[in-house]
Amino acid sequence: MSRLFDYALRSASPNHAEIVRKYELYRTIVEFLAAVLFIIGSVFFFYESLVYAGTWLFLIGSIFFAIRPSIRLLLELRLANLPVPQEFRPYGAAPLQKDPEA
Repeated sequence: MSRLFDYALRSASPNHAEIVRKYELYRTIVEFLAAVLFIIGSVFFFYESLVYAGTWLFLIGSIFFAIRPSIRLLLELRLANLPVPQEFRPYGAAPLQKDPEA
């Protein structure tokens, strides 16, 4: 498995780049939904009759904000487990080998 949060993996192959594009789309949708829920929940707090619903919107928005880093971690785990084709490895880089003296 490669290193987590290795930015070079994002463009290591066309397959890597496509996965990054999809996960970034998911993360953007989650961020947008969280922001909309917080805005609507904030407006609801101006009306006494909607405070309960506003509280629920804040809670759901908070859950969406908690999902954001989860999506990022899932992306990094997925990228780290994908093989990098030889032609996309950096110049001079070789696969890691065990120390022969160990």
